[in-house]
Amino acid sequence: MENFSFLNTTRIIFGKDTQKEVGAYTAKYGKKVLLHYGGGSIKRSGLYDQVVQSLKGAGVDFIELGGVQPNPRLSLAQKGIELARAEGVDFILAVGGGSVIDSAKCISVGVPYSGNVWDFYDQKAAPQSALGVGVVLTIPAAGSESSDSSVITNEDGLFKVGLPSEILIPKFAILNPELTYTLPAYQTACGVTDMLAHVMERYFTNTKNVDLSDKLCEGLMRAIVHNGPLAVKNPGDYNARAEIMWCGTLAHNNLVGVGRAGDWASHNIEHELSAMYDIAHGAGLAIIFPAWMRYVYKHDITRFAEFADRVFGVEYNFWNPENTALEGIARLERFLEGIGMPITLSQAKLADLDKNIPVMAEKATLKGPRGGFVSLNTEDVEKIYRMAI
Repeated sequence: MENFSFLNTTRIIFGKDTQKEVGAYTAKYGKKVLLHYGGGSIKRSGLYDQVVQSLKGAGVDFIELGGVQPNPRLSLAQKGIELARAEGVDFILAVGGGSVIDSAKCISVGVPYSGNVWDFYDQKAAPQSALGVGVVLTIPAAGSESSDSSVITNEDGLFKVGLPSEILIPKFAILNPELTYTLPAYQTACGVTDMLAHVMERYFTNTKNVDLSDKLCEGLMRAIVHNGPLAVKNPGDYNARAEIMWCGTLAHNNLVGVGRAGDWASHNIEHELSAMYDIAHGAGLAIIFPAWMRYVYKHDITRFAEFADRVFGVEYNFWNPENTALEGIARLERFLEGIGMPITLSQAKLADLDKNIPVMAEKATLKGPRGGFVSLNTEDVEKIYRMAI
């Protein structure tokens, strides 16, 4: 196990009707709040009215900025930065899923910074201060409600980049599984895939003697694999919804990754895919992760065989563990297809792949080779994209 420093200060408020407490929690941190959200779903569901009523009841003054899209755009975050500065905002409340939260985090570090907030994502500067962020979560997926990261797409050049920093960790996150009942099955499945991928990025490691975090990762993955299809099939299953909502948070609050080096190549490869094609992040991961696994599994066949055995119940073949490893990858693909995910680029019906794959591979490795489990150069990444066709 490697040395580590673990910090996560997000207060989680979990359960039925907890969104009605948002005003009281927000009032602890801000007097003038930017209410940040996506499209019209929170208004159609009535959540917007509940949040506004709670804020007003707690005496919290607020302004609004909606319009966050999946794969959140830098341009909207920059608009939010200007608005927050002009209005004297001292706290940001994100009501939505990972895209809304990531956009709110981008605004939070941009407000006190004198330069272009993209400097942080482009690794030209490191954030030193930020406004506080609170969350009412509506989509269990990204884990951004208690993570230290934000991912933003810069429309100029179609770069999708993540920013890690402890100052991005939200102050509080309200998680009511009932708020996810109206999610389309596809969106639920994308979320299930995303949280599963977050655990797998940490699970596939070269670090030895990490038995405890191995077991934590495996338990999370089994819970996701069991409850994900139940939530997709029956949107009103509170217990299944509650399980995957909590799994999504634990998958990306860094707890299961302590003391071990993660990989993150699949996420970086997928970021270029969703930047280029605006595909849902979870769907992109469903395509890229199995291709990555088939490309790198021989680096540590035992690790992949353990994944197959402990997560998908494949009987361990001690005489031929490679067969166990490959069956585990096949069962992951069947699981993803079973919840409605594409597992190939062809299934996603993406155009101009021959032209765009070299471009995506080049951009994915612009800052150097990717991957902590197996280091991948531009040629490797291009081969993974082509394996995924």
